Amino acid sequence: MSFINSMSSALALAGGLFLGQPVLAAPAAPVSVTSLMTKAMADHPGKEILVITVDFAPGAVDPVHRHDAHAVVYVLEGSIVMGVKGGKEQVVNPGQVFYEGPQDLHTVGRNASKTKPAKFLVFLVKDAGKPFFIPVK
Repeated sequence: MSFINSMSSALALAGGLFLGQPVLAAPAAPVSVTSLMTKAMADHPGKEILVITVDFAPGAVDPVHRHDAHAVVYVLEGSIVMGVKGGKEQVVNPGQVFYEGPQDLHTVGRNASKTKPAKFLVFLVKDAGKPFFIPVK
């Protein structure tokens, strides 16, 4: 996943303005992930809950991946298209949810719009200390 370095962008903008040069806005990161909370599950040793938000820029697409976790996706803004191997693609709109199991291969994950951003909240129950995003070739 890619992330934008906002400090570099701000410095470039300020430098361009100071030097009187034309300034081009830095492109938004296609996919941005923010971790909100990680909590060990005391009654399930070795498991933890991870809560993240994901921002999809217009037209953003996730690579094929897996989570090795129970994942519940709740759309906050925009619409996303989700799908797992062997399942149908689903358009998930604000207030709707999508579930992905530990054995699922996430084959489709993209912003449904090429002009509007999308944002969703993800709750994962996973093995403690293991990555939540595993790219698959």
